[in-house]
Amino acid sequence: MAARIVIIGGGVIGSAVASFLGERGFGPAVTVIERDPTYKSASSALSASSIRAQFSTGINIAIWRESIAFLRNIAGEIGLVEPGYLYLASEAGRETLTRLHAVQRRCGAEVALLSPAELARRFPWLDTAGLALGSLGLAGEGWFDGYGLLQWFRRRARAAGVRYVADEAIGMSRRGRRIVCARLAGGDEIECDFVVNAAGPWAGEVAALAEADLPVRPRRRTVFVIDCRKRPPEFPLVIDPSGVWFRPEGAQTICGVSPDATNDPDHAPLEVEYPLFDEIVWPALAKRVPAFAAIRLTSAWAGYYDFNTFDQNGIVGPHAELDNLILANGFSGHGMQQAPTIGRGVAEWIACGRYVTLDLGALGHDRIGADRPLREANVI
Repeated sequence: MAARIVIIGGGVIGSAVASFLGERGFGPAVTVIERDPTYKSASSALSASSIRAQFSTGINIAIWRESIAFLRNIAGEIGLVEPGYLYLASEAGRETLTRLHAVQRRCGAEVALLSPAELARRFPWLDTAGLALGSLGLAGEGWFDGYGLLQWFRRRARAAGVRYVADEAIGMSRRGRRIVCARLAGGDEIECDFVVNAAGPWAGEVAALAEADLPVRPRRRTVFVIDCRKRPPEFPLVIDPSGVWFRPEGAQTICGVSPDATNDPDHAPLEVEYPLFDEIVWPALAKRVPAFAAIRLTSAWAGYYDFNTFDQNGIVGPHAELDNLILANGFSGHGMQQAPTIGRGVAEWIACGRYVTLDLGALGHDRIGADRPLREANVI
């Protein structure tokens, strides 16, 4: 009999795991527990859904390479476009941008460093005052329909026999170093050989059901939608030295900024932080792109990052204290783009006892107990 697998969380990560397990013939033995089958408040549905090569750690760049290849194969179904990312640095950030550029090029990313003069020639709508350098992704960076990707994985999983259950995990029973069943709010108990924690921002709470620790917390992020009549016709996703980011979204533009670390609590209400727009985002936009001095805020939404408080990197593979609790958590804002590679890797671990396509061992849970952070510096 195939191993009985319970996946807690039916968002893009959980559904990717289920889809790849389905490809390996495990589908009828897989149950996905998703408490919000409408995905109305799911991080997967609220993501800005972008993909980039410009990370600070080699493993994330390797994951990007696998994920962009996968997404290109279904580009027409998820609306993938690749206008690139443009990181801008002041003089204070020049050394960091140069150092990360070397890491990215060494790992095979196509990234160019541009001087202020080169930035002005390539992007005449950009005010280069105060800039020392820019880093532009030349290939494999852009954005796509994240909700479409979630539904693509979900359809593939269900077609392979995976069962989706609209319920909430409220407990787990352990026997030594193994979880033997998951208990649901509706009263059911599901016996299992593996439990996959794909609960996104709530991964820490799900781990606690098995008396296990996981440093993943929900952190609120707001996305603002603006209209600008004189907007540049085309541009990449731009990250200003202030931390403000913006990119096209159809005829409009979406933008945002992460709150200051001193004002970024766990479990903040899922409400739009309008003061961020008035006090930080709009002034930075108007300074960097003069056309954005005249804009109209048309809408906004808030979602949660599954923020890894330890080192802002994914935690993937078996929990160090529970042999059959498999983690796929803590991606800190880049889970959507990494879902294809993480989903395949977790499925490989369950099916084969090892990673086959790409070794994800660097993201293992054991690094936390060993106090060996693999810090990802490029978290937007």
